[in-house]
Amino acid sequence: MKKIAVIGIEEGIGREVLNLLAEENISPKNVVALEPRSALGNMVSYGEDDELDVLSLDNFDFKDVEVAIFAVSTEVVRKYAPKAVAAGAKVIDCSGAFVGDEDVPMIVSGINDDILLGMKKNIISVPSADVAQMLIPLQNIARQFDIKRIVVSTYSAVSGYGRAAMDELFNQTRKIFMNETLADDQKVFHKQIAFNVIPQVGEFIGEETACEWNFNAQTKQVLGGEVKVHANCAMIPAFIGSAQFINVECHKEIDVDEARQQIKKVKDVIVFDKQVDGGYVTLHDAQGENGIYISRLRQDAGVENGFSLWCIADNLRAAGARNVLNIIHCIQNNKLN
Repeated sequence: MKKIAVIGIEEGIGREVLNLLAEENISPKNVVALEPRSALGNMVSYGEDDELDVLSLDNFDFKDVEVAIFAVSTEVVRKYAPKAVAAGAKVIDCSGAFVGDEDVPMIVSGINDDILLGMKKNIISVPSADVAQMLIPLQNIARQFDIKRIVVSTYSAVSGYGRAAMDELFNQTRKIFMNETLADDQKVFHKQIAFNVIPQVGEFIGEETACEWNFNAQTKQVLGGEVKVHANCAMIPAFIGSAQFINVECHKEIDVDEARQQIKKVKDVIVFDKQVDGGYVTLHDAQGENGIYISRLRQDAGVENGFSLWCIADNLRAAGARNVLNIIHCIQNNKLN
């Protein structure tokens, strides 16, 4: 049996892909863990009882690999993904290295995975976890009611920036409680993150940040270029999760009750929406969960055929790694043959 290679397993989506593979009882013999320039003897846990050797990407031969998941920097992906493809592997790129390449489809499982059949380079791109989190619950509405415009405001936990960002939040919080100075303790973020909200996620691209640009560009790539998107992205002092307020406007007539029914039909999407105190899902509730949770569904009286919702997910697991794993299933179920 050919293997699944995961490149970038120390943190983030790569780490969560390994966790999901173990939970699905994929034998450790069929999984390869890779890191650039990994030292001999490095290991990573796999499930509760097993460990994998962490091999060095620099001299790895992909000849026995069926699917290679690249959860590393764009520079590393551009260098090594072609080598994996040349050896016969299909590449799933989580970095955005091939955004803009017309021969590399951007896939959200359940929405447009049918176009995998026509891919030309054996490279698959996936959108950011935040974008996938927004699009997965809306997939039936996009098909049946023709989405015209989306306005999304996001509140992202620091884990999207990696372990260093989580350490920075922890250290700043501890220092504030210990009445210690925060001088020289802003290495990841440009402002204090503890007990604060930062209206910047990613570097600036003109007036937008990278996260806001992704919502616009990647949504159009998945749903089609006609949909209009406006995103406002902020970083909050939480460790794990992504929260989104989403306003949707459709070309076809739809009300909030129909929207609720269509969202309930989507696999791994859970509607928990009670108009009482606490009758909604928060970041804390979704940590470690595979599902995307929807609350606060309302009619948007400001537009015709509009509604809004509150969307919560574990940013690394539910929308990021889960999307990757579902694409792997598509490949292994011979949908590409």
